Amino acid sequence: MGDVNQQTVRAPLHQFSVPLSATRRGARLARLLAAEQLSAWGLPMDPARLVVAELAANAALHGRVPGRSFRLGLTVTAAGVLRIEVTDPRGESVPVRVSAPPEPAESGYGLLLVEESADRWGVPPEPFPCKTVWAELELRHRR
Repeated sequence: MGDVNQQTVRAPLHQFSVPLSATRRGARLARLLAAEQLSAWGLPMDPARLVVAELAANAALHGRVPGRSFRLGLTVTAAGVLRIEVTDPRGESVPVRVSAPPEPAESGYGLLLVEESADRWGVPPEPFPCKTVWAELELRHRR
C-alpha cells in the first residue's frame, strides 16, 4: 500500500502532450498551444513560451525527419515545477551546451535563451532513434 501512496504523491498535477509537424508552422503551433494550456491551468506564460518556442524551433530545424513529427509535452508537478519536453526523431543530433556561438550570427542562440530562462535543462539518454530535450521552470519563483 505504501507504493500506491508514493505514486499518488509523485503524480503530476497537470499533463499535456501533442504531436506536431516538424515544420515552422508546427513550431509556432507548439508555442500557441503551450500558451493556451498554461493559461487554462492558471500559470504564468513567460518564460515558458520562450522555452517552448526555442525547443520546438530546434526540433523542426535540427530534429526533422521527413514524414515524422515531434512531440511537445508539458507537466506540472505537485512540487511546483513545470517540465517542458520536446521529443524529435533525430537521436543522433543531440544539442550541446555552449557559452556563445563561435562567431557573431543571426542564429545559434536558442539554447542560450533556454539556459538563461529555465532553472535547468538537459537531454537524457534515449533509445535510438529519438531524443528528448527538456527544461524545467520552478513556478513558485515566477508567480
